[in-house]
Amino acid sequence: MSQASSTTVPTTWAGVSNPSLAAAILRAALGVLFLAHAGLKIFVFTPAGTAGFFQSIGFPGPLAYLVIAAEVVGGIALILGLWTRWVSLALVPILLGSIYAPHGAAGFFFSNTGGGWEFPAFWTVALVVQSLLGDGAFALGRKRA
Repeated sequence: MSQASSTTVPTTWAGVSNPSLAAAILRAALGVLFLAHAGLKIFVFTPAGTAGFFQSIGFPGPLAYLVIAAEVVGGIALILGLWTRWVSLALVPILLGSIYAPHGAAGFFFSNTGGGWEFPAFWTVALVVQSLLGDGAFALGRKRA
């Protein structure tokens, strides 16, 4: 095996490296999760109900509307691959806020009553990893060579 072939990045199919595909899969999964959470706040709890919940745990009620907007816009941006590094980092404070309240008081494990902070912590790490990986394959914001 030549030295050049030992340093090439594996590909799943022509032109798409495995790391680039992995970044795209992570990016899309994170985006879908944010849209699902926004949908829960919009269609199940309602924005007014979400604002009331935010107030009940010590956050300003209007913050709920900003969180919903960030989850929708951020989720769409991640799915499309627009500003992936910045969007990923911008969404981290939402999850840190969810660890602080309400999930922090419930303990670590997400199966605890009230849902612990295990899942939001993992989700935060995934966002940081995504910011380090960048857009990945199939991103609208991807810079072409």
